[in-house]
Amino acid sequence: MALRALFNEIKGLKVTEVPKHLKPKLTWEYIKKTTDQAVDRYIEKYIETSSPDPLFHVCIGGMIFSYLVALPHERRHLEHQQQHAAAAGHH
Repeated sequence: MALRALFNEIKGLKVTEVPKHLKPKLTWEYIKKTTDQAVDRYIEKYIETSSPDPLFHVCIGGMIFSYLVALPHERRHLEHQQQHAAAAGHH
């Protein structure tokens, strides 16, 4: 949603105007303010309504995080298997 809004803002600008438009949005103050607003909206929408959705968000986030942490190891393992298979095929 936020990316769509940003795209819609930038869509009407000339290429030379884009950096001037984005520069104020890349400050720590702006990022902190928008993050605080997002957290406040999340709390209002899910926490204060006693919704079970935050539990699902944590579970799904944990699965994605564990997948990303294990990904380099799995890629090395797959590469090793492919090298071993290629070496065995040459004999």
